[in-house]
Amino acid sequence: MAKKVLTEQEKLQQEKVEERVSAVDQFFKENGKYIWGCVIALLVIWAAILCYQRFYLQPKRAEAAAQMFPAENNFSAGNYDLALNGDGNVLGFAQVIEDYGKKAGASAYLYAGICELQLGNYENALNYLKKYNGKDEILGARALGCQGDALVGLERLGEAVACYDKAAAKADNIFAASYLLKAGVACEEMGNAPKALTYYKKIKDQYPQSMEGYDIDKYISRIENAQ
Repeated sequence: MAKKVLTEQEKLQQEKVEERVSAVDQFFKENGKYIWGCVIALLVIWAAILCYQRFYLQPKRAEAAAQMFPAENNFSAGNYDLALNGDGNVLGFAQVIEDYGKKAGASAYLYAGICELQLGNYENALNYLKKYNGKDEILGARALGCQGDALVGLERLGEAVACYDKAAAKADNIFAASYLLKAGVACEEMGNAPKALTYYKKIKDQYPQSMEGYDIDKYISRIENAQ
């Protein structure tokens, strides 16, 4: 009896399997052209993306890097106007960005932003620096710190302090002390000495070996003696 029941269950299971197989087979028969069309379309898209990256994007990036090389040399030499605008013979960062856009790489925006900052063009500096999206944390912190410098130049001190805060948090190393010091100075300029004191004490406690840490006691003393 038990064998008979088992056999019937097996038959039912076999029938269900056959029904499913039949349904799948029927689905492919009815929709085979559509399915193969989708597969071919995906392969074509994949091939197009691969060709775009290999034969257009990569050469353009290499070309942009070559065009940026003279500008980088001028930047290193402190020739910020030449580095930014070029001289008719070589391109500056501004023209490289205009010609190549994001294919020039994130560093082009950082370079251009720092050049504008050094030339006192604070709004232009902000426009470039906000577009920097590199993955290097130290350079990312520098971009934020430079945004803070530009905002100080525009007398938007509250926004500047926020940028310095973000820069210090992003570069949680010896470079952070410089951003904290700038934040403290900006707070003092806004008349918020207690807030400035918190930044200075953070430098003393967390970054005593930094260049800013060696001189931080005079900043702390000035505020404490004035209270």
